[in-house]
Amino acid sequence: MKILTIYKRELKSYFLSPLAYVLVGFLLLISGYFFATFVLTTQYALMSPVFSNMVFVFMFISPILTMRLISEEMKNGTDQLLMTSPLKITDMVLGKYFASLTVYALSLVISLIYPLYLKIYSTPDFGPILTGYIGTFLMGAAFIAIGIFASSLTENQLIAGVIGFSILLLFWIISWLGDVFQGTAKTIVENLSLLQRFNNFQNGVLSLNDIVFYLSVIIFFVFVTIMVVDKRRWS
Repeated sequence: MKILTIYKRELKSYFLSPLAYVLVGFLLLISGYFFATFVLTTQYALMSPVFSNMVFVFMFISPILTMRLISEEMKNGTDQLLMTSPLKITDMVLGKYFASLTVYALSLVISLIYPLYLKIYSTPDFGPILTGYIGTFLMGAAFIAIGIFASSLTENQLIAGVIGFSILLLFWIISWLGDVFQGTAKTIVENLSLLQRFNNFQNGVLSLNDIVFYLSVIIFFVFVTIMVVDKRRWS
């Protein structure tokens, strides 16, 4: 499968450079710090503060993780080789997306040491922990989809990172506008908030509507990325 070829190439490029190690290490370092300080100071066997801080930190990390995915191909001119090959644009974009998602998922797998620690020394409620991990994964997957879209807009990696972060920040703070509006407008604004949806997962609520929302965001931005790259092929 061509998508698997792209996936392996991108995943290899991550781990042949310090990028993946630095980003994963930084994310685990910060989340570990919040986990240790919260558990030690409160003596509560909860993971919700860790999840909220993890996704907040990843909002800054994800643009760095994704900014080179397509912009680097454009800058080096290798995107033209890919576009004129039998490789489908969809395969290229999905291969790159899943490679980035794998790096993020790896950090979540390593972070399982936190609930393991809670299990050894206390009796945590694993319901909210499970939904928290599901929400954290979906939130991160949405961040990566937005990041790869930003990377498709320009060949400058720094600009791609800034665009990606700006879009993420907009989705993050849009829930604050809910306090400004009333009625239908308030509902629409709150429903568009990535943060508002994530709170349900943190509280142990697994809602199909929230899952569909995150999947819709992921599919939308991946689809738009494919359209942007495909348009460049014919321009």
